[in-house]
Amino acid sequence: MQIVFALYEGFTPLDAVGPHEVLSRLPGVTTVFAAAERGPVRSDGTLTVSADAALDELDRCDVLVVPGGPGTREVVLGDQRYVDWVRRVHRTTRWTTSVCSGSLILGAAGLLDGLPATTHWGARKQLEATGATYVPERVVTAGKIVTAAGVSAGIDMALTLAARIGGDVAAQAIQLWIEYDPRPPFDSGSLPKACPEVLDFVTAHLATG
Repeated sequence: MQIVFALYEGFTPLDAVGPHEVLSRLPGVTTVFAAAERGPVRSDGTLTVSADAALDELDRCDVLVVPGGPGTREVVLGDQRYVDWVRRVHRTTRWTTSVCSGSLILGAAGLLDGLPATTHWGARKQLEATGATYVPERVVTAGKIVTAAGVSAGIDMALTLAARIGGDVAAQAIQLWIEYDPRPPFDSGSLPKACPEVLDFVTAHLATG
């Protein structure tokens, strides 16, 4: 089984690396980081990931993972080649997935029209503008499309998918191996839980997309 992580300039690292950490541990899986061209792809911070393949070198895959990040705006608005590739490869997949605002790319490719989907809470209006119905859940499955909410939810999505591919025991074993047992020091990890001061800080200092 081949799993392709489709990168672009300005992606959020954890959107790709988190799911990769989970899905790469499934037996019989090969993973590929792909981008417009082979070589380094700069994330939305200082991390750079090397693409093993160019998108044009891949005409199919079993699982497609589309990360989110500030760069989604440039992809959706300006990189029709990337969007067309996602649409084309989707026809061959067993599962097409996204993390965070990566769902906007699936929407731009016409894959979410009339379907429930999720994304980062800050991109919910943009998601609905693509024809999807925003669902405020960490993971939403609609047929063979699986979308995850913001950033860290990509790990939840990958574990959900791991169970579909390899069974519950395999998924739980991977969860144990990576010791994914979150106990955050604060309870402000979703929009309904955040106080006004936290939202103001996000708007002033963190919102970039």
